[in-house]
Amino acid sequence: MTGAVDLSALKERAQPAQRPAGTAPSGADGPSAPAVVQVTEANFEAEVLQKSDQVPVVVAMVSGRSPGSLDLLEVLERIAVQDNGAWILGAVDVDANMRIAQAFGVQAIPTVVAVAAGQPLADFQGGQSDAQVRQWIDAVLAAVEGKLAGRPAQEGDAEAEAPEDPRFVAAEDALDSGDLDAAVAAYQKILDEEPANAQAKDALRQVQFLARAQTVGPDAVETADANPADVDAQLSAADAELLAQLPEAAFGRLIDAIKRTAGDDRTALRTRLLELFELFDPAEPFVVAARRKLATALY
Repeated sequence: MTGAVDLSALKERAQPAQRPAGTAPSGADGPSAPAVVQVTEANFEAEVLQKSDQVPVVVAMVSGRSPGSLDLLEVLERIAVQDNGAWILGAVDVDANMRIAQAFGVQAIPTVVAVAAGQPLADFQGGQSDAQVRQWIDAVLAAVEGKLAGRPAQEGDAEAEAPEDPRFVAAEDALDSGDLDAAVAAYQKILDEEPANAQAKDALRQVQFLARAQTVGPDAVETADANPADVDAQLSAADAELLAQLPEAAFGRLIDAIKRTAGDDRTALRTRLLELFELFDPAEPFVVAARRKLATALY
């Protein structure tokens, strides 16, 4: 499933909902089972996307209405605790967090997806035995061996984890509250102080895109298709397509517009396309392909 969906687009914040009885892993919030967390739309980015840069996050999408999914969750919980932080189990109540299931394209419950470095790596549907789950987990761990940052130091480890940078905390708080302008200002302030701060650069790009894309009208694509010579319309439509997790469509639209234009219009289109490229891993196949098409369009 690598690269199949852009999970970073799941930025909607919401109040965590109560889990149905029996769906929360025992000890999920306590020190005895730090490898098991409850994932909601509110904490998806922090608990899945960010932590998957350290170790694989196995997202189990279950429902209190499905006894089979609860049995599978118990199997996963036992193995997660046994593996002592080598991977993280994220339990999702799909009844309260439908957007997460939609982001993964889930068609059946239970569905389990392993996420590494922010992207889906492997998945399976339906109940599995302990031995089958163990084999699947081992395959996931083997696939990412040496490719992730590893678990940060925890309280009680030889080296304590460094305290969070309060500047980033302020920016994340603004983002969580839906104040994108304040988040942009907070990340920009960090860059003013540390122009080479890669984390702030990446975060600022993402938030600036979200702030701009959320102002695009619902008919942006139709308007652009009807007015191919309107550069502003093409820029807005590309933002709408990228927000809808259609990067190939967004890139293709801007490249086609670049072929039709010259001068300042072409410069504006090319600049925006390069900005959109920076929202993704440069090694993503669709980014590599689009860069080649851009070079052909320009030369």
